[in-house]
Parts: sequence; C-alpha cells; structure tokens
Amino acid sequence: MAKTKTLTFLFILFTIFSISTLTTTATKHHRFARALSPAKLGIKAEKLSHLHFYFHDTISGKNVTAVRVAEAPGTKTSPTIFGAVNVIDDPLTVNPELSSERVGSAQGIFAAASQSEFAFATTVNFVFTSGQFNGSTLSVLGRNSVFSNIRELPIVGGTGVFRFARGYAQAHTYSRTNNGNAVVEYNVYVYHF
Repeated sequence: MAKTKTLTFLFILFTIFSISTLTTTATKHHRFARALSPAKLGIKAEKLSHLHFYFHDTISGKNVTAVRVAEAPGTKTSPTIFGAVNVIDDPLTVNPELSSERVGSAQGIFAAASQSEFAFATTVNFVFTSGQFNGSTLSVLGRNSVFSNIRELPIVGGTGVFRFARGYAQAHTYSRTNNGNAVVEYNVYVYHF
C-alpha cells in the first residue's frame, strides 16, 4: 500500500513538473508572435516609387498571352462573360509598342466577377526582369472595371526590393483592337524599403 501511495505521489509530482516545464518552455521559446527591430531585418527608411509601364494583353492571334481556363455554364450567354476565368502572362514594356524594352511580365488570374458590367476580380504579380527592380515582384489584388477610364487597384505586397510594399496602381486602356487585344498603361505608386 505504501508503495502504491509513493508511486501515485511520484506520478502526480512528475505530471506537475512536466506541465510546468512545457508551459515555461512554450512561453519562452515558442511564441506565436513577437516584436522585431526593423534594423535587424535590414529595413531602412521607407521610399515612395513611381513606376510607369505598358501591359500587353493578347487574347487572340499570334503569341496569345491570356487564356481562358474555366467558365460557368452561363458564361457564353452572359453580356459580361460572368464566370470566365483567365490566366495571363502578359509582357510589360517601357513604351506602348510591344517591340519596346521589356521590363517584366504580369502573371496572374482575371475572373469575370460582375453580372452587370465588365469587371474582373484581379490577382496579378508584376514580375520585373530588368533594371533596378530586376528579380522583384509587386502583388495586385482588386477589382478591375475594364471600361472605366482610370481603374485603381491596390498593391498588397511584394518581394525583393518590394518586401513590405503597399500602394496602388492606376490602369488606363491605351488601345484596344476589335478582337479584344489591349495595351494598358500602368502608373504604380508604391511605398517600400
């Protein structure tokens, strides 16, 4: 009987010690979030940059850069192509001519998300491949009402030079052909470190 009481006492003591140790370890070493010093991450003063480029969206003809990957049962009869989902890999250039200097690509998804107007839920990464932003990206997530003169889309993040980026992009259709191909002028205003 004394042996059973001793074993029970030791088991209880071991359990209390284990819980105490786990709780102390978890609070000291495994926190969910903690404050960081921006300097330790190499973050310096915030900058505001203005980028200006042209986006070439080719949906028909040679060298198509935007393709439909899905559609709803009623997409073909919808006046706004509601339910269409397109994937893009569009060139970004310095000037409106496709032959001008290429600075990157716009890669992402456009989904026709309105039943009353041509408006897309847009998820796009601007992937820069030359100049001071080579290897960096900006992420855009927002609503693109295609036939509005100026559309404003939020910049929600980025990589490389654009880590912690925030800002907005203004899109303006520079030209559109009868078969739907378009050149879109972008002015991007972005805060970054």
